Amino acid sequence: MHKKKCELIKESSYFFRLSKYQKKIIEAIKDKKLLWPEKKRNEILMRLKEPLKDLSISRQKVEWGIPLPFDRTMTVFVWVDALINYLSTVDYPNKKYKDFWPAVHVIGPDIVWHHTVIWYSLLLASGIKLPKVIVHGFINLNGEKLSKARGVTIDPLELANKYSTDSLRYFLIRNIPFGEDGDFDEKALIERHNNELANKLGNLVSRVAALAEKYGVERSENKLLKQLKLKEIEKNFKEYKLDRALSEIFAFIDICNEYVQEKKPWVSGDKKILYELVESIKEIAELLLPFIPETSEKIAKQFSAKSIKKGEILFKKI
Repeated sequence: MHKKKCELIKESSYFFRLSKYQKKIIEAIKDKKLLWPEKKRNEILMRLKEPLKDLSISRQKVEWGIPLPFDRTMTVFVWVDALINYLSTVDYPNKKYKDFWPAVHVIGPDIVWHHTVIWYSLLLASGIKLPKVIVHGFINLNGEKLSKARGVTIDPLELANKYSTDSLRYFLIRNIPFGEDGDFDEKALIERHNNELANKLGNLVSRVAALAEKYGVERSENKLLKQLKLKEIEKNFKEYKLDRALSEIFAFIDICNEYVQEKKPWVSGDKKILYELVESIKEIAELLLPFIPETSEKIAKQFSAKSIKKGEILFKKI
């Protein structure tokens, strides 16, 4: 909240008949596939139990806005202008729009009303299919919502330079369930970076690459890969449980590390064991691509080469 006092202003305005679309909006939002998560869907439906008031779409005293096309003495209400922009970015009504619409729209939890009730009404009035709306949570600092106005800030560029973009992405997705609010904690970020990215993933990749370079690989049945719970991971992806998907992927990374310790390929030089590990790491890299894209691409390139060589350290310990 900006904590500024409200100022009462009286002026003429044009209105959009929002009330006309109330029943259709309720029907659309009740479709579970259209608004996620469920708590936000229920929140909007609860508000829609009250009659909708028509929406003021113009401003008489806001000079910096875009002029209203049919009355140049007024400017467009900012949320009408903003919602129109989503269509213009996909070149409505041309090919790009046809390829990408209806979209999946990801927004913050404080603007769900604007992107469902208001936006859906405007789209219904225009005869345009409704997009799916996904609501993420807020990142807080010491329990307080980030705010430039109040000086509660985190510099993402500084953090990305300090720890790498992939480490930052990984921490946020792993620590904060998607759709929920969560606290940013730099100490927790360092722990995740060191214990999971460096120790578990980085160490596995480094050891297997060095052994594959030394002994080579020989195609065989990959019994190790059968322990990967792929269906569970896919289910978590579909349900937007991204932290749980990561948990399952790293559970398999643990299995791979235990397999290295159990089979001791540095003693046996077993090329079939190394083949299982190499193929498993390639699968891990593909699964981690949405989370840590730069690192995943490095791993995929390293392990898809004709002759695998030990590369640079993926994650240096902090």
